[in-house]
Order: sequence, then structure tokens, then C-alpha cells
Amino acid sequence: MSFSLECKKVKRTGFTPAFLFGGLLAAVVPVLNMAVRSENYLGIHAAPVQILLDANWQMMAMLNILLIVAGACLMYHTEYADNAIQKMCTLPIKESKLFFGKVTLMLLMCIVVLVIEAASIAFCSCHWFEMTSEVWIEVMKNFGYALLLMLPSALGSLFIASVCKNMWVSLGIGVVCVFTATMLPTRSFVLSLFPFALPFQIFAGTAENTACNFMIAAVVEIIIIGIAEVLFLKVRRSFE
Repeated sequence: MSFSLECKKVKRTGFTPAFLFGGLLAAVVPVLNMAVRSENYLGIHAAPVQILLDANWQMMAMLNILLIVAGACLMYHTEYADNAIQKMCTLPIKESKLFFGKVTLMLLMCIVVLVIEAASIAFCSCHWFEMTSEVWIEVMKNFGYALLLMLPSALGSLFIASVCKNMWVSLGIGVVCVFTATMLPTRSFVLSLFPFALPFQIFAGTAENTACNFMIAAVVEIIIIGIAEVLFLKVRRSFE
């Protein structure tokens, strides 16, 4: 019910086209990079997927997170415009279900974006490197890992957007969080656990133990943000 309702709400906001265009824009990054500077990467002795992600994922991840931040702000802007969220609260549905309906829609759009980007990485692997049967397995592993690590930033963006009634405030906070994440030392495991820094991590070339720690941290952050949102809604409702 809440998911279908969220789909109807964003139907006329440009939410879906924005994610599709953003996914295509991020997918173009490795193609253009290989087309212009392929000689810089063809001599590297590593798996094609690892080479491509090492060279392009930082830019692709930043575009993904900025897209998530903008999408979250857009979703809640429709709620706070003309006090629509107050009207929704009069319906026989919990406000937390509205949040998790938005989370489901965001998750779906993140999957769509990552599928587009995975197709781009697979194309570059096949076109510029030697094609092997392991390429598809590596692509699925890396982008499944990327999806999990992207979820804390998605929930975090939705949480911020739900707290701030002014879309520009939540957008500003989100952008500051993104650029803060880009300035954190990449070798520091603790600082890399910042929700907006997690999506910059790459599965390929990462030690198995470290990758497992990042995945556990992502799951824990998802649970914490979900609980924080439920508590916030209860507190806000008691003061209204």
C-alpha cells in the first residue's frame, strides 16, 4: 500500500527520470575514460573489473550519492508542500510506513541505477579487455556489495529530509555530508564507516575480512537509522 502510494506521489516530480539520467551519466564515466585513456589501464596486471572500478568508481559513487540526496529531498518536498504530510497522518496508516515506503522506492531506484552502471562496466570489460566467464560473476559481486553499502546513505538522506521541512536545508546538509565523505582519509576504517563514505568502498581488491566488516557495519547502520527515524516520528508526533 505505502509503496504503491509513494510511486504515485513521485510520478509527476521527475524523480524516476532523474535517477535514470543519473545512472546513465555515471555509466558513461568508465566508457569515456577507457575511450580516451585506455592505454593507461591495459597494461595493468589485475582483473578487468578491479581496474575499471579503481579508475572510475570514486566519480561514479559521488554521482550516485548526490542523486540519492537530491531524490530524498524531492520525495519529502512533496510531503511538506501545502502540509500534505499532516493530511497523510489523518489516514489510517502509520507515519513510519510512509518512511519505509520511501525507503523501498529508493532501494528500487538504486538497483536500477546500479544495473545500468554494471552493464557499463561489463561492456568496458568485454570491449577493452579479454572476455572471461568470471567477468559477470565479478560484476555481480561488486555491485551487490555496492548496493548494500549504498543503503546507509540512502536511509540517512531520507532521515535528514524527513527532519527538515525546508528542502534546501536538507539538500545543503546532504551535500555537505557528501563532500565531507570525500575528504575523509580512505585508509581509516573507522572514518570510512561514515554512512556517506561507505559507498566509495570497492569490493574488488579488498581483503575478505575488511569487506565483511564493511558489510556488517552497513547492516548495523541501516538498523540504527531505521530505529532513529521511528523514534523521531514518535517524538515529533507527541509535540504536535
